[in-house]
Amino acid sequence: MKTIKSQLKTDLSTYPYEKLGNLQDDLLFVDIETTGLNSSRDSVYMIGCAYCLKNSFYSIQWIAEADSDEEQVIYSFFNFAKKYRKLIHFNGNRFDIPFLQDRISILGLPYDMRSFEGLDLYKRLRPYKSFLKLSSMKQSALEEFLGIDRGDDLSGGELISVYKEYTQTHDSALEEELLHHNYHDLRGMVCIVPLLSVPDMFNEKIRVIKAGKNPYTDSQGVKKSEVIMELSLPSPLPVQISYGFSDCYFTGEGTRGKLRVAIYEGEAKFFYPNYKEYYYIPDEDIAVHKSVATYVDSSRRESAKASNCYTRKAGIFLPMFSPIFAPEYKLSYADKTGYVELDDAFKRDPKKFTRYAEHLLQTLVTA
Repeated sequence: MKTIKSQLKTDLSTYPYEKLGNLQDDLLFVDIETTGLNSSRDSVYMIGCAYCLKNSFYSIQWIAEADSDEEQVIYSFFNFAKKYRKLIHFNGNRFDIPFLQDRISILGLPYDMRSFEGLDLYKRLRPYKSFLKLSSMKQSALEEFLGIDRGDDLSGGELISVYKEYTQTHDSALEEELLHHNYHDLRGMVCIVPLLSVPDMFNEKIRVIKAGKNPYTDSQGVKKSEVIMELSLPSPLPVQISYGFSDCYFTGEGTRGKLRVAIYEGEAKFFYPNYKEYYYIPDEDIAVHKSVATYVDSSRRESAKASNCYTRKAGIFLPMFSPIFAPEYKLSYADKTGYVELDDAFKRDPKKFTRYAEHLLQTLVTA
């Protein structure tokens, strides 16, 4: 077995690592290389780790020079990792961690991966694939999104034959190729941690620091108005991110974001839920409660239906994609999009604007 130590060619990011733990004492990045995908017959031939020391990142790699070195590789990893609390990995919940645990059990070693907490970067970032406009969730795709030059073309699967040849020849060029791939996996994980600012944006508190109405002309040449909300984000975004659907659009960079949403100016309808207790008055195009409608001539009224049991109101409205505010208005009964009135009380309430901004972000990520 060989042990190789290097300094990672990457700097500390602006991401608040304290959200994950103490960077120097708690957090250890880990990536394994195996001779195949079946833990019952294949083995671990390399374990690589990345860690922070005095504001710099370093890597340590243990590589088996022969199949018989696997136990020593695993022992060396645990001996080094025992002082850390949390393992950070990419898709490790599905592969690295269970594979290592299986090999520990098969070899009868006195270790347990459950002694560590875990953070799977793949699992944490997977729900935001569409929001980030990613073609895939491979680690290399995330690195490319951040503008990181990986400098490594072979996959872990393609390196299996390289490793088999290495065990027979111990060629230094083959060894370098194996180490190079694992090194770049480790470096890549460290580099994509700042993307955790994206789930932070959806799962932690944001704040609307400014909101205002803005006239604009849409792509069809129609004059409209929108509300622009400037946001304070919980963690700095590592690159500029933009995403939109319908008439809602988000842009963000660093700790600032901006939400734009088209407003509706005109008449909207509030539909009473208990329509059986109402009459519809066709002449006035409104529904009135039966306790009041008794004074309306029976020839001018009819039993209300769900689709015409409403009252009308003119005003300025913001779209809602789920009913987070009451009363909820609609343009027609069948509409899935509801509206909340942008009245003076709403405009003066920063908590409502923040809640509305959170609602739009959740809608964006599920759209």
